[in-house]
Amino acid sequence: MSDDRTTPPGRDPEEERNGAAEVPEEPAGSSGPAAPAGEGPSPGGRERLIRGLWPPRVNRNQLTVALLLFVLGLGLAIQVRSTSENSPLRGARQEDLVRILDELDSRTQRLEEERGKLENQKSELENSSDQAEEARRQTEERARQLGVLAGTVAAEGPGIRMTVDDAAGTVEAHMLLDAIQELRAAGAEAIEVNGVRVVTSTHFTDSGAGIRIDGRKVASPYRFEVIGTPQDLEPALNIPGGVVQSLEKEQATVSITRSEKIVVDALRSAKRPDYAQSSSQ
Repeated sequence: MSDDRTTPPGRDPEEERNGAAEVPEEPAGSSGPAAPAGEGPSPGGRERLIRGLWPPRVNRNQLTVALLLFVLGLGLAIQVRSTSENSPLRGARQEDLVRILDELDSRTQRLEEERGKLENQKSELENSSDQAEEARRQTEERARQLGVLAGTVAAEGPGIRMTVDDAAGTVEAHMLLDAIQELRAAGAEAIEVNGVRVVTSTHFTDSGAGIRIDGRKVASPYRFEVIGTPQDLEPALNIPGGVVQSLEKEQATVSITRSEKIVVDALRSAKRPDYAQSSSQ
């Protein structure tokens, strides 16, 4: 029986029979079966990264935020450009800028000088106010002191109380006047006798069974309210041959007590001089 197969030109029939049973060898470095027909090679790591990033996958919220940021940036750019274009210094020459800077420096210096003047005026006003307040305070204090000496204002302070009991009626006006003089010499600042304020013009006169002080009749016991230093007033009255011994010789009883608060509130009306005037300008 004849063989109908034909041998391709240029190939030996013996080789064809031997090669029919051979299996083609896999290329070196192959690690698995060949990819199926119609599929390309598997992508690498870089290609997968690129495919994951592009095209970007965005949602509606991201688009909204991006749009808002774009509008905000556009508005800021327009504002900055408008401000720059409207600046009066835009396009000014260097000489003009130097002149403007000099004017600003001069204005600043003038303002500093004006501030210094105002601060000096403030200090002068404060000092003047303080001086006026101090002068007013000193004037009031001086008026109070003079009022105490003149008997036109009440006074209080430490001092003594002296009581002269003349049961025999032998005490005369000059004896009480001697007591007043001794008290003044010892530093008495305010004196009151039986409700009568004693001042520099006070006078004592005898009047029958009593004594008149500035025309007002007073009777025993004679009560002295004296403001001053007790440590000076009491010894001045008790010196040998002094006021107390003189009164006791007339059979009068004298008692003296110290006190931290003596009140002299009998007042005299202030008299305006008819002829005397102040010589100070």
